[in-house]
Amino acid sequence: MRFEFLGTGTSAGVPTIGCGCDVCSSGDPRDARLRTSALVRFTDSTGQDRAILLDAGPDLRQQALRANLDRLDAILFTHNHVDHTFGLDEVRRFNVTMNAPVDIYAEPHTLDHLKRVYKHIFDRASNVQDSFIASLVARRLEPGVALELHGLRITPFRVLHGRLPILAFRIEPASPALPDPASLFPLAYCTDVSAFPPEAWASLSGVRTLVLDALRRRHHPTHLTLDQAVNIADRVGAQRTWLVHMSHDLPHAATNAGLPEGVALAHDGLVLGA
Repeated sequence: MRFEFLGTGTSAGVPTIGCGCDVCSSGDPRDARLRTSALVRFTDSTGQDRAILLDAGPDLRQQALRANLDRLDAILFTHNHVDHTFGLDEVRRFNVTMNAPVDIYAEPHTLDHLKRVYKHIFDRASNVQDSFIASLVARRLEPGVALELHGLRITPFRVLHGRLPILAFRIEPASPALPDPASLFPLAYCTDVSAFPPEAWASLSGVRTLVLDALRRRHHPTHLTLDQAVNIADRVGAQRTWLVHMSHDLPHAATNAGLPEGVALAHDGLVLGA
C-alpha cells in the first residue's frame, strides 16, 4: 500500500497568481504546491491494482498525469469547497480507461453541492445535447460509519473547518494479518482542519501516520497554524506527521529545518510506502 500526495497547497495554490515572494519565486520544486489532494494505491486480494482518491480539486488533471494514474476505484470527499471538488469533470477520462462508472462518497450536503454544480453529470437527461461527461455513482458517508473498499477500511470522522463541520478519514487494511511495525497504516487524513471535537480523538488513537492541515504561522479562522499543528501532532503521537494545505508563507526547506523530529511538510509528488 502506498500513499501519494498529489497536492499540498492551499486554495490559491503556490505559486500564487501575481505574487513574487520568495516562496512563489522559489527554485525548490517542493515549494510548488497544487491544491491539496491525495491518493491511496494498493493491490487487492485478487491481484487487482486499486486507487482511492481523497478529494478532486481543480488540479486533478495535472496531478493524474504526473502520477501516471489510469484508474480510479473511488473518490472520497472531505467537504464541498471549490479547491476540493472542482476537478470532478476530469473523472470522465477514467470512465474511458476503466470502461466503468466511478463511485464517489460524501456527506449529503456535499453530494447536494456536487449535484448542483455538476448538473450536466447528475441530470444528464436535461442536457440540450449529449456529450462526453463523467459517469458517477453517488454514495453517502456518515461520520463514524466505516466503509470497506476492496480490502481497505475507511472510517470518516468529524472535524471542524472553522464553523463548518467536515470529514477526515482514518484509513487502514480491513483485515491485517499481523501488525506490521513498518506499515504507514492506520493513517489519518485531516485536511482543512481548525479544531477537533472531543469525539474525533478516538479516531486518531493508534495512528502511525498523521496527515494534518498547517496553513501558515499566523492565526487563521478556518485552518490550523503551524504551531497548532505541531501541538496536535505531539498529542496524537503518530510515528510520522506530514503537514499539508500550506500557503506561500511556509518555505519548504526553512520550515522543515525548524520542526520537531517526526513532523515535516509534505510536498507534491511525495510517495509514502514506495
